[in-house]
Amino acid sequence: MWVETQRPYLVMGLLDYDSIAYAIGERIVEFGGRVIYTAQNERMSRIFLDRRARAEARAREDLDVRYCDVTSEKEIATLFANLGPLAGVVHSIAFANPRTCLGEEFHTDAIEDILFSYRVSSISFARILFHAAPHLAPGGAALAMTFDTSRVYPFYNWMGVHKAALEAIVRALARRHGRDQIRVNAISSGPLHSKAASKIPGFGKLDAIWNRSSPLLWDTIADRREVANAAVFLLGPLSRKITGQTLYVDGGASIIGGDLQDFERASESGVGDQTSRSSERY
Repeated sequence: MWVETQRPYLVMGLLDYDSIAYAIGERIVEFGGRVIYTAQNERMSRIFLDRRARAEARAREDLDVRYCDVTSEKEIATLFANLGPLAGVVHSIAFANPRTCLGEEFHTDAIEDILFSYRVSSISFARILFHAAPHLAPGGAALAMTFDTSRVYPFYNWMGVHKAALEAIVRALARRHGRDQIRVNAISSGPLHSKAASKIPGFGKLDAIWNRSSPLLWDTIADRREVANAAVFLLGPLSRKITGQTLYVDGGASIIGGDLQDFERASESGVGDQTSRSSERY
């Protein structure tokens, strides 16, 4: 069994139908699980989850979407006060002001922006798990989405710092909640195109970096499904003894020093055939 079917999963950070949060939630549903999503507020849902977007994405009409601004302790507490037992929680939430915390220059005087983005992107995971723990124990799982912190990328600046902090928080929470039999892990994904990612200056340039360094071909759109598959594994019963880990789902780019040589590159046609066979197997 890939997912639990009795208790629902809470997937936090739904922005639109191209988001990794939506991909993870839909993969859980495909495996027979139930999903509750959270969005920041009703206004954001009207903008990005309207009927036209729903039709274009062929999205389900029965989405259960709640609202929670993770910078509000009251809203987090209220969210969980209205939920019953949960099988797992996904934190797919990050924000940094692109004008001050991202871009060509790392240094900034916008200290309040840095602190705000740290609260949204990192601290919120700890506060969410504080309120979620009574609903998860025993045997539940919590999962955070991160991005390679072993290297420093252009333009990513303070978000890279916050993701490193998030991974440290994952390890600390894994130790703290071991007594509750709650697993806490992270997925470090390769770059995936979405409306949120489009706000990061220079994010599109990561495509070229991944093309030069990833041993496995990386598709910035289609591979949302591969990331979602890994999320299902870490949330489900087949990973009962895994906690405090960051699982890289990035085509292998994070382990490569420098660029791949020409003789190391995969052939597009060969990988296409491989992908087809893989899809049939599952």
